[in-house]
Amino acid sequence: MRHSQDGTPLTPRFKRRTLIACASAACLFRLSAARAENAMAWEAWSDRFVGPEGRVVDTGQGDISHSEGQGYGLLLAQASGDRARFDAIEDWSARNLATRQDSLMAWRWEPDGRGVVDWRTATDGDLFRAWALLRAGRDSGWPGYLGTAEAIAHAVVDLCLTPDPRAPEEMLIKPSAEAYPDEERVLLNPSYIMPRALRELGQAFGLTQLVRAADHGDAVLRELASMPFLPDWILVTGAGFEVSNEHGLRWGYDALRIPLYLIWSGYPAHAAVASALRLLRSTPVEGHIATQTDATGRVISQSDQLGYRAIERLAECELIVPDPDAMNSQPYYPAVLHMLASVAFRESLCRSD
Repeated sequence: MRHSQDGTPLTPRFKRRTLIACASAACLFRLSAARAENAMAWEAWSDRFVGPEGRVVDTGQGDISHSEGQGYGLLLAQASGDRARFDAIEDWSARNLATRQDSLMAWRWEPDGRGVVDWRTATDGDLFRAWALLRAGRDSGWPGYLGTAEAIAHAVVDLCLTPDPRAPEEMLIKPSAEAYPDEERVLLNPSYIMPRALRELGQAFGLTQLVRAADHGDAVLRELASMPFLPDWILVTGAGFEVSNEHGLRWGYDALRIPLYLIWSGYPAHAAVASALRLLRSTPVEGHIATQTDATGRVISQSDQLGYRAIERLAECELIVPDPDAMNSQPYYPAVLHMLASVAFRESLCRSD
């Protein structure tokens, strides 16, 4: 029996789908067609959301750019084999956001001459940039990126990890380098835990702290999965979890990424994936998924956007093939989730054979 990276046996459902999906020449043709469709979807996504200079544009927030978007753009360009756009995105990021004294990026840039308006970092943006640069050098054979990836990884270790108040030998991921250190409580965004990226960066550059942060993050997500919902934000204290007064307690647009990252990391049977799937399906409206619920389980917002629904499909290990029309009809955030989910499907245990 095959096992996931955490030792959990893969369920027969995943094995059956894999065998069925890979048993015939007709399926191989279908997968080849899916790769072509993914390539066209990337072209449509990048034509719409990436400027010629390499700036990834968040059209849902007044055409701003942020470190998270630049990291996602780099990852998608690398996964699509688009060296020209990868170079452009990295060049813009380095010239406009990575201008701090450390190796991290400022998180928010605004157009019309305003430029960087917030020099604080967002750890997920730096994590994805470093991971994309690592993949570019290691997997794509594009030279010149590994040194920057290593520098970012070291900066994440030095500035963005902090001890868990319940177990000081274990590290939690801070939301930013500027997040105030507190031995009593740590503000955590669970969707910043991307085990695969942390583990691969740690293994590539001998940073055991990142590997341990991946392992501990997995454990924390399992703890949170025992709660009625997965929160966007939570405080970790010596006594357990507490509600953040600043953020409240809510499942929402941040936490949507938790199942995406876990499945991408090889954990399709993770308890947090099952919890997320239940929350996604908590709306009674057919064809919609819940994008936000409050602590009582009340659905605050729901959507039928294909990018949000792709998270549900990924949790069911279903083939995800975005098409150009989907990229042209969705706002930035569901469109980028749609593209990321398609890459996660191709690189996850859903495609094992």
